[in-house]
Amino acid sequence: MHLLLRRAFGVLPTRLRFALIRSLVVCDPRPDPRLELKIAETREELEACFKILHDAYVGAGFMKPDPSGMRVTIYHALPTTTTLCAKFDGEIVGTISMIREGVFGFPMQAIFDLEPVRTRGGQIAEISALAVAPSFRKTGGAVLFPLMKYMREYCERYFDTRHLVIAVNPDRIQLYEALLSFDRLTEMTVAEYDFANGAPAVGASLDLQRAPELLKRNYGNRKAIKNLHSYFYSVEMPNFRWPQRRYHTTNDPVMTPALLDHFFNKASTVFENMDNRKKALLWSIYDQPEYRAVLPLLGGTAEADHHPLRRHRRFSMRCPGRLLMRNGAGEVSFALDVIEISFAGFQAECKLDLPLQEEGEVTIELGNATSSHLHAMAVRRKAAEAGVFYGFTFDEADKNWRDCIAALEMGQTYQDLG
Repeated sequence: MHLLLRRAFGVLPTRLRFALIRSLVVCDPRPDPRLELKIAETREELEACFKILHDAYVGAGFMKPDPSGMRVTIYHALPTTTTLCAKFDGEIVGTISMIREGVFGFPMQAIFDLEPVRTRGGQIAEISALAVAPSFRKTGGAVLFPLMKYMREYCERYFDTRHLVIAVNPDRIQLYEALLSFDRLTEMTVAEYDFANGAPAVGASLDLQRAPELLKRNYGNRKAIKNLHSYFYSVEMPNFRWPQRRYHTTNDPVMTPALLDHFFNKASTVFENMDNRKKALLWSIYDQPEYRAVLPLLGGTAEADHHPLRRHRRFSMRCPGRLLMRNGAGEVSFALDVIEISFAGFQAECKLDLPLQEEGEVTIELGNATSSHLHAMAVRRKAAEAGVFYGFTFDEADKNWRDCIAALEMGQTYQDLG
């Protein structure tokens, strides 16, 4: 009977299939107060997330059972990956991970062409490792929809993300297209996706800047419990726990040396199985002394396999700023969007043309109550479809800038910067 229903559903026109899928939506704007959505940060939370994910992937044939009972990947070790969890009465009942582009790229970029997404500008995050506990899979989205809503808000408000990309089984791609307005990257199905045990996969993307318009078109006239547009963009949920940040950082790393050692050395062989290049890249990220004892040892050729490190570490930020230039005609002010900072410089986007090699006064809001004032000049200009970006340098940083860089260099997790 199930097979017959799937076949009958498959012969319907796409528009009718999508309308039928949307009619099944149940998104409670007032979820149970026992439900909590947050960043998974403790050993217990992460372990529970990885176990739910393991069981879901094994059940779907996306991986073979692991002796640890967990699904842990190299991407979970990166500070540019955030794992979210849904807790009900203190128990983990759902999880999802967002992988922003880092030193290892994205899992799906090995087989899908992401260039059409990149040309639109903005940061990309791959949505991965989605799983809901078996006891909550038939609750009409009571966990899934709050988890998806939290993920969307986190990506836009905290993760500096414009585009979401996914690689899913062909049987499930229509759910993402119909419910959330994802667009397929290609019409071709990849026969084997290594990141899911060789299962077939279809790639898709969602532009978060266009998503409100698309969801309003599909759900705008529905009542609240079936209106994903109002659910995602109008409803505020007290169930959400947001990270507290002192500075306008764009990552929320949680991996302490102890957590890295537990998940990637003791509970799994992830570090042991990495090649020299990936090991060297990992050393370049975790360069604090506390991490050295738990990172995988480099092979004899590792030094030749990776690029030399920059003189100063760079940190991903999203800070508003302003450049004031003075000349014989008076003062000219330029709005800046600072996206990266280091001890001796920063990178910023500007909508107007800036003069190079001319010093000006720059004010940058590093945090909600912290600003830095610098004498800086733009020394490089790079034009891209995403915008025009300038590299700035300065001779001397003020105290707030030095304090910010020191905190970023010394902090192990996002809580250290709270």
